Amino acid sequence: MLNQKKQPRTKEPLQLLSYNKYVTTRVGIISLAGFSMAALSLLLQFLNYGAISVLNKKQLALVQLSSGETIAARAVDPKERSDEVIKKFVSDTFITTFNWDGLVKAFNEKGEPITKQDTGVEVGKLNNKSNSRVATRAYDAAFALSENEGFRPAFLKLASITPTGIFNGDTQVSLIPRFISQPRQIKSGKWEIDFIGTLVTFDREYNSGKGIAFNKTVTVSSISNPEYIPANTTELAKKIYAARRAGLEITEIVDLDLGKRK
Repeated sequence: MLNQKKQPRTKEPLQLLSYNKYVTTRVGIISLAGFSMAALSLLLQFLNYGAISVLNKKQLALVQLSSGETIAARAVDPKERSDEVIKKFVSDTFITTFNWDGLVKAFNEKGEPITKQDTGVEVGKLNNKSNSRVATRAYDAAFALSENEGFRPAFLKLASITPTGIFNGDTQVSLIPRFISQPRQIKSGKWEIDFIGTLVTFDREYNSGKGIAFNKTVTVSSISNPEYIPANTTELAKKIYAARRAGLEITEIVDLDLGKRK
């Protein structure tokens, strides 16, 4: 009986997921699990990117004020201002500019706060007449107006509407706001807003008050303010920064045309 030699078995190369080839169940499970984890990882990365993008847009943060109060804040475009900020800026500027009681706050020699009669601020000659004066608070508030094309100086020369009785204690004037419209955006960083109010004059002769309509359309523009104001800066600079701390300035004031708004 002939001895038959066994032929050595040749090892076939390992073929994984080759065309028309089969793999074991274990290899298939491992491959499917690996693919699933990769897909899940990719999905998580997309979700993470989306969340980061939303946070970058909102950038919510807590800001602590000098008073110790903490408020929520978010980053916005440098030219963007909210409707509330614009309305408050216009209202505060007008109320400060046109409320005249003839008194100013000052400090005595001991550094103690006192109240004294307002002598006003000279703003130049008006119609070749004697120098005209405006109330001190009106002069300070007017720094919220633009200096372009001499708008602020021209506005201050309307000092003829300041009764002379303001500076001797015989007269007081109050601005009563009636309506402030929502701002209308003209272009990026520029808005129009309507202000409807009444200027009421009180004096010794007419203590009941005499009112005149004060209806204006105001144009405001966004501006950049210093992020840090040195404590040792001048008093004039502090007044300017205070009037413009909202990051806005008034560039135009015209009589309100109610027919145009209909």
